[in-house]
Amino acid sequence: MPDLVIAVDVGSSSARAGVFDKRGVLLARAEAPFATAHPEPGHAEHSSDEIWTAVCQAVRGAITAGHIAAEAVKGIAFDATCSLVTLDRAGRPVTASLTGEDRWNVIMWADHRATAEADEITATRHRVLDHVGNVMSPEMEIPKLLWLKRHCPDAWHRYGLMLDLTDFLTWKATGRAAVSTCTVTCKWTYLAHEKPGWQSDFLSRVGLDDLQDRASLPASTLPIGTSAGPLTAESAGQLGLPRDCVVGVGAIDAHAGGIGVLGGLDATGLNETLAMIAGTSSCHMAASPDPRQIPGLWGPYYDAMLPGHWLNEGGQSATGSLLDHILDLHAEGQSLGADRHAVIAARIEAALAADGFAFVDDLHVLPDFHGNRSPLADPDSVGVIHGLRLDASAHSLTRLYFATAVGIALGTRHIIDALNDAGYAIAHIRLTGGHAASQLLVQLYADATDVAVSLPEQPDGVLLGTACVAAAGCGLYPSVTAAAAAMTRIGRTVQPAAAARDFFDRRYRAFLLMHEHRRAVSRLA
Repeated sequence: MPDLVIAVDVGSSSARAGVFDKRGVLLARAEAPFATAHPEPGHAEHSSDEIWTAVCQAVRGAITAGHIAAEAVKGIAFDATCSLVTLDRAGRPVTASLTGEDRWNVIMWADHRATAEADEITATRHRVLDHVGNVMSPEMEIPKLLWLKRHCPDAWHRYGLMLDLTDFLTWKATGRAAVSTCTVTCKWTYLAHEKPGWQSDFLSRVGLDDLQDRASLPASTLPIGTSAGPLTAESAGQLGLPRDCVVGVGAIDAHAGGIGVLGGLDATGLNETLAMIAGTSSCHMAASPDPRQIPGLWGPYYDAMLPGHWLNEGGQSATGSLLDHILDLHAEGQSLGADRHAVIAARIEAALAADGFAFVDDLHVLPDFHGNRSPLADPDSVGVIHGLRLDASAHSLTRLYFATAVGIALGTRHIIDALNDAGYAIAHIRLTGGHAASQLLVQLYADATDVAVSLPEQPDGVLLGTACVAAAGCGLYPSVTAAAAAMTRIGRTVQPAAAARDFFDRRYRAFLLMHEHRRAVSRLA
């Protein structure tokens, strides 16, 4: 009987489970949805009970779909968005919502309720900020925790365990709070390269001196891919897996994707290669053997993705979701059917064949509709559309969608410039996630950045990276790095089109100018 592992990826609206063999081949997968509540503008919440139910449905569904013998599954691991889960000391949900309902006990990664708290934390200039690009993002957990303490004091006094979503799933599976170095280093200001990792003076300074007790935070963390222990009897029954199935210490979803596409590269390869995990949002992951502080990019984080390496992380908070929004915004976009992105992509291809880049003319889009995560680190940044006319035709939507996609791709170029200014020499993007399925977006990323874009042989790099974590955790490989070297492979590569260089260079100059003008207008307001 072959040794198999299960990878579980919890995204923004669903849980996906994949069964892999030790070579990294996906044998079966299944998916189950969960809800998101938006009780206030800027607020986004989940239910941890509902997420766990979706996880169990997805795992059982994958086993059934692949006709898998459960006893062949030796390991399982979880990745998830960097969302915050709040519980009492008995592990029961406690509300994180202004509704007061205990059901809504997860603050989603995209929630921006804590913008004011993030600004206050940035103003402290504490040295932990040296490892988040010098600016605290409202998408991180510390400002959200401070917001909860201020706005939900009754709930705050009920909290007894608070975890990043990945660590919550590991806890549900094992009964052990096996906190990943990845989650708390990247989102909780834990300094993995220091002892102690928690900076008590910082927590006191921002008003969270009771956090370690309130959240039951362990003094130390566990590296990605180490063993968190076997399943409990209860979780084994819920997941449909044997009790001796071992849980590997997991990672944030983007970091799992980084493992899935960067695994096996040497130091030179890492310095020249950017992992890009792009779906609802986009994350850009670069690793190096030395720490590189880059204003506006998260990190440098030690041991947060690849063992023994430092991580710099860029990102765009709205990419796939922005393209959805553009279609929702335009009257023509609401009648294109379920495969509307493919319909628009075909129209763009026809327009480019007929008129070249001239069809987009002087229509430009600054894509910061949900703030700028990197490299400006400005959550208050807004989107800008330049060049609209009195045209509501289908053609106007085609032009607007293409201009938006170009703006998104130029945002990645902006991030690569920041990385290269700090010592990287990015000449290659390894892309995974939903955008990798779009020929339009793949070519745009290559053309806009003027670097080659490679796609993994296994299209779902996030699930594959988590499968590597599971394989290391249960001992099929001695480390995450060894697992990734054996289980990951690159498929096709798309080169930038030389004929497109002048167009994208001009668009990039306009893109940077729009950032300047947007800031000037905001100052006037």
